[in-house]
Formats: sequence, structure tokens, C-alpha cells
Amino acid sequence: MHLLSLSASAALLVSAVTAAPHGIKLLSWDEAHEKASALVSQMSVEQKVGLATGQGWEKTLCVGNTFESTNPDFPSLCLQDGPLGVRWADNVTAGVSGITAAASWDKDLLYKRGAYLGVEFRTKGVNMALGPCVDIMRSPRGGRGWEGFGEDPYLQGVSGSLTVEGIQDQGVVAVPKHYILNNQETNRKNSSSNADHRTLHEIYVWPYARMIEAGLGGVMCSYNQLDGTWACENEYILNTVLKEQLGFRGLIMTDWGAQMSNEPSANAGLDMTMPGDIVMGDGFSWWGANLTKAVEDGKVPEERVTDMAQRIAAAYYKMGQDKGFPSIGLNGFHREEAPEVLIPGIEEHTKIVRDIGAAAVIVLQNNDDILPLSGDLKKIALVGSDAGPIPQGINGCEDQSCAEGHLAMGWGSGTTDFPYLITPADGISSRAGDDIEVSTTFDDWDLETAKSVASDADVAIVFAMADSGEEYIDVDGNVGDRKNMSLWHNGDNLIEAVAEANDNVIVVINAVGAVLMPWIDHESIKAVVWPGLPGQESGNSLADVLFGDVNPSGRLPFTIAKNENDYGATIDPNFNVEYTEKLEVGYKHFDAHDIEPLFAFGHGLSYSTFEYNKLKVKCKDKKGTASASVEVSNTGEKDGAEVAQAYLEFPKDVGAPPKQLRGFEKVFLKAGKKTKVNFEFTPIDLSYFDEDSESWVLAKGEFTVHVGASSRDIRQSATFTL
Repeated sequence: MHLLSLSASAALLVSAVTAAPHGIKLLSWDEAHEKASALVSQMSVEQKVGLATGQGWEKTLCVGNTFESTNPDFPSLCLQDGPLGVRWADNVTAGVSGITAAASWDKDLLYKRGAYLGVEFRTKGVNMALGPCVDIMRSPRGGRGWEGFGEDPYLQGVSGSLTVEGIQDQGVVAVPKHYILNNQETNRKNSSSNADHRTLHEIYVWPYARMIEAGLGGVMCSYNQLDGTWACENEYILNTVLKEQLGFRGLIMTDWGAQMSNEPSANAGLDMTMPGDIVMGDGFSWWGANLTKAVEDGKVPEERVTDMAQRIAAAYYKMGQDKGFPSIGLNGFHREEAPEVLIPGIEEHTKIVRDIGAAAVIVLQNNDDILPLSGDLKKIALVGSDAGPIPQGINGCEDQSCAEGHLAMGWGSGTTDFPYLITPADGISSRAGDDIEVSTTFDDWDLETAKSVASDADVAIVFAMADSGEEYIDVDGNVGDRKNMSLWHNGDNLIEAVAEANDNVIVVINAVGAVLMPWIDHESIKAVVWPGLPGQESGNSLADVLFGDVNPSGRLPFTIAKNENDYGATIDPNFNVEYTEKLEVGYKHFDAHDIEPLFAFGHGLSYSTFEYNKLKVKCKDKKGTASASVEVSNTGEKDGAEVAQAYLEFPKDVGAPPKQLRGFEKVFLKAGKKTKVNFEFTPIDLSYFDEDSESWVLAKGEFTVHVGASSRDIRQSATFTL
């Protein structure tokens, strides 16, 4: 076997993505640890423990703050949610959710999104941003799947790495979450996620490995157990995998309230407890004085506490936070007392949100080329509450849990406050201007009114939604995870009623994940459009695509099935959550069992057409690498972008899924033009995880490269042999 140790192979696995110039001069890990060691060597045990212990829930300006140190001096570090923006803060941007960012498949926009997030966190004085989320969308009903980047580890890895680079280039420590196997909200604090090591590494660790290669500063461990051991005291996943195999040199912190012990968590590799309480708000801590005593009693080596403090300080120094870092500019628990801090260049952030929202709009179906909307239209009907305002106001419910009116993000700690919200009715009406009449009804239950409004319109656009979030909020019996995959608020009946009244119906769905579409074959339903969760500029981004100002280029980051039981995994209510599907997550399950999806992973239509030709592959057997190139042509009449996707079929004896995403490029082409798209396959792309040796093994034999427009729309295939 050709073994690739994870730590040794890190140098080989250089990202193919070229990031923009750093906003902040970052130190190397060696330089950062040298400065951290000089500081920590002067500290007492109590001071080192203070760096590792939170001050307690609702006792600080941020959702988490460490204790400061004097003589030697080191500040209290501010930790704040979340993955799509600064939580509980004014004058910040409410951008697209992770799942919608992933739907853009646009590396440049993914980086820009991370960079503006970094600017906003830094300006608010936040040392550590709690994101991105890279929880794999194992089940479509998982409550927090919308915070992450979809069902595929490769897409998660690219999206996560670019987000980390963007955030950290602005001098803020990124802390991706939730490590690991935290893929449902049901019993998340009282269950054990059980997966074999190959599944763990190839699917769930993969995004963290790629982010560590990008210089990642922090990792947040999760609430659940793994094989009966709490994630935040599981030595295998903390010490063995992260710190030894992956060579991670940053810090590992708990999710809020996820620490379950003193000495076991310390000795297993945990570096920081957040927010510091045993039970959030109780004023007691596993660490603090208890950890100091454990050192004195010889139950935790002082070297382990020194390592905790050094890792925390190293992340601080690596991001250049010791020079001119802003003071804390928020007060999450007493908002009225927060200082007024304005974000420089926030207008550009708004533009990025609108651009990525439009780039992420997925046109799933477009019969009769009903889109883009014709300039000859006289009347458009907008039907459904999802098109209109939130009745309680844009920030009228705890952590965006209203689930009424327009849905632009899910609910929970991964949300932020809207400075404003452009609804679809706002955006479409503004773009339609005075020449097109726009009639509306936002009542989902009055089907007769819906029919009446739709009946005399040239085009009827009906809006529906499905929401989910974190388990501490119960919305209509959805305790984080969705109870089912149906549309909310009478959505299916509303769509069918409108389709009875109008022959030209466009369905627009804002949802956290896949939904069932029992109406999909209705002859009056010409188009289905999926904007996802686009944030504050939602209506403008949608209008840009509907009216053809932007040629759609969004692609699905998950599979939409015909039936829920077509998926390989679902929400498990039992204590032991068995990952019996193993590597067959998402489209890999559909491929392995020859199940036809409704809309495949990677699918999305354009107002242009694209052809693929001249696929060529090269293999450098001694280096264990390969490459492929393909010619992509815009054969349509409109300028547009295509997402060329490369899937690898491994040698048969490897026991891999039928094909796995291992590359993608979004290329912008003028009508009639063509370009060559290149894919590079690194040793890790061509390897599998061997459980006997606990190593990545370079596969030997014949590979097939499949290149196309989705996991089921393969245009060219070719083979090579290692």
C-alpha cells in the first residue's frame, strides 16, 4: 500500500484557489507559537487556566469572553457568533446563509463573503468568529444544514477553506463547527453518533482537513457523543485526528455548554471551555479553579495547561491581533448599552450580498423558456406570504424564529439581525417599474383570493417556504429539525390552486433544504426557482435573475428527491445514531442504489446552453497526481456562466461510491465563446482512508474522470491509471 500520513501530506495539498491579498499581515504558525511561548512562559498556572476558561453566560459583552491576564498582559478574548454575520450587533450585514453561498459554486464570491465577514467581526472587536459551519447535510431535514455548505465534503471543504481564508485575512480567528458528526438537532445533547473511521475521515473530517491546510485558527467541538464518548473529551477525534494526524496548531473550544468533565476533557485535548459554565448561567465551571486544582493534584499535567494557553495565544498572534486590534464594539446581552460602531465599506458588503444571492439562484425547471420574464408583460401576480413582509417585523422574534412572511435565513444562534430586508415583492415591484402592474396576495390559506389575483395575470409567481433551525427554539413542533419535507403554510395547496387559475406559473421556493414537490408535473407550472436563503438583499437578487439582468448560474449543493425515503439517512430519534449509510451520503446514495432524483446534486439551468468537448487526462504516477482539461463552449445567445464539475470514479476494489466530486470551476463565457477548464487532482483526492493503518492510501488502478453539468448530467468521461 502507498500510505500518505495526514501530517506529512499537508505540504502536498496546496489549495488551487488563489486568494486576494491579505488585509492583515499574518504570521506563520512557527512565528505565532514563538511569541505565544514567550508570553505563556511568564504565566502562573492560574493565568494559563484563565486563557482557557470563559467568564460565564450573560456576564460579558460577547457571547463568550476569556479572562484577561496582567503581568504578563494578555487581553480578554471576545468570541461571537456566527457563520453568516455578527450576531446580536447593530450596523452589520445580514448576508446569505452558508447553503446559499455554496449554491453559487463561485470561489471568488465565497472568498469575498469571508473577507467582508472578517472586516465586520474585526471592526466590532471580535477576536474569534464562530464559523463557518461545515456540518454535512446528512439528512435533508437536519435543522442546521442551512448553516453549512451542503451534502458533499469536497464542496464543503472548498467553501469552508475560502471562508476561513477570507475571515482570517482580516485578522480574525475563524472557528468552524460543529466537530463532529453533529448532523441533527434531535437529541443533540443526549445521543451518540456512531460511524466507522473511514466514513468519519472521508466525509466528515474532510472539510476540517482542508481548512487546516488553509491556516485555520480554531475548531469548535460539538454536543453529541461519538461511540459513547462526548465529542469534547474524545481523545481520538481531538488529539489523534486533529492535532496529530492533521497537524492542527490552533485551539479547540467547546460549543456553548458542551463540556462534560474536568480532567478527561483537558487530557483529551480540549483547549477552551465556553462560555465557562457547567450549565449555562449557573456560575460554576469545570475549569477555572477546578482545573488549577487538578494540576496541583497531578490529575492534569501542567504541560497540558501550558499547551492550551499557548495554542490560544498563538492564534491571537498569528492574526496580528496584538497590534491595533479594535476594542469590543458590541454588547450582546444589553444591546441598548452597546457603543455605536460603524463598518467601513459596508455599502460594498451589501453589493457582495446581492451579487452572491443572484449567483446562487438556482433555476430548477424552465419549460417553454418562460424565464427570463418577457418585456411584453403587462401584469404579474405575486402570491404567498413568502413574497411579503414579516408580520412581527424583521427582527421581531428570537433569533429569527418567526417563520412567517419572507424567509431569508433559518433560526438559531447562527443568525444575525437584519438592518433591512428587501422582500421579493419589494424587489420585483421595483424592477417592474411603472410599465408592469404587480398584484399581490400574501394570504396562504385564502385559495379563492389567490386564484382571483392570479387568474388575469400574464404570469403568476407563487412563493412558498420551509424553515428549520437550532433545537432550543420550537417552531410549530419543529424542534430544530423539520418534522417532514413538506412546504410550510399550505404551500403545496397554494401552488396547485394558482396552477388551476393561470397557465404560466413560476414557483419560487425559499427553503433551508430539499422539499417534496408533488405538483411538479402540473402542465401550468412552467418554472421552479430556488433562491435559498439570500439575506437582506433577497428580493433584489431574485429580481435580477427573473428579469434577466443576471443569467442564472446557481447549482444545487444537495439532492432533491422524489420521495423522502429515497434518501440514505434520516433523523434518528434514538440515543445511538448509527451512520449505516457510511460513504453513501447524498448523491452517492442515489448513484449507488440507482435511484432517480427529482433534481440532482449540482443541477441548475442557465439562460444559455453549454457544450463540453475534448476531455483530456494526464497522470503523474510517481507523484500520485492527475489532471484533466475540458473545453466548455457557450452555444447560447446570452453571456453566462457554467459550473463545470469533475467527479472521480475510483478503482473497483477500493469500495468507494460510484463517483465523488473532486473539482469544479465556474467559468463566465460570452455567447459563442469557449474556454479550457482545468482540474488538478492531488494525492488526497485520489486516496481513501484505510482503517487498519489509520492512514490515507493512494488508490491503485483505473480511475474514470466524469465531467459535466451535474452529478447526473455527465458530458465527457475518460480514464487514467495509477
